[in-house]
Amino acid sequence: MSRLTGWLKPSTTVHAHCDVPCGIYDPAAAQLAARTVARMVELIGQIPPASTEMADRQKFVRCVAVKEDHAERVKREVQIIWSDYFKPEHLERYPDLHAKVWNILKLASRNKQTIDAQAAADLEGAVKEFADIFWSTKK
Repeated sequence: MSRLTGWLKPSTTVHAHCDVPCGIYDPAAAQLAARTVARMVELIGQIPPASTEMADRQKFVRCVAVKEDHAERVKREVQIIWSDYFKPEHLERYPDLHAKVWNILKLASRNKQTIDAQAAADLEGAVKEFADIFWSTKK
């Protein structure tokens, strides 16, 4: 059995600092998702509040589902970049990065829970700031 284990054991140990090559990280997906959240809030706001039309009900349901899905995408995309891309030297340069990420995650959750134009705008702004920080580390 020990011979079999020896044959199966890798001959080279590889170390990496992230799951994928850093060149493919891009906050654009988070920015697009945040913009989609804001657009869905706009569309929901255009539905007459007292409408009983089936088409308006269906539009409301679709917009809420898309808004919540994209708010979750913001969280996922930002968490991936935060945990897999950023390194200690980036945190030295941007010591409030953890707080900024935490704020984005909370804003995304707020946008899942509510239909709030200001919360959607705040999410877009926070994700843009995150993207700006990301790109500044690539220079």
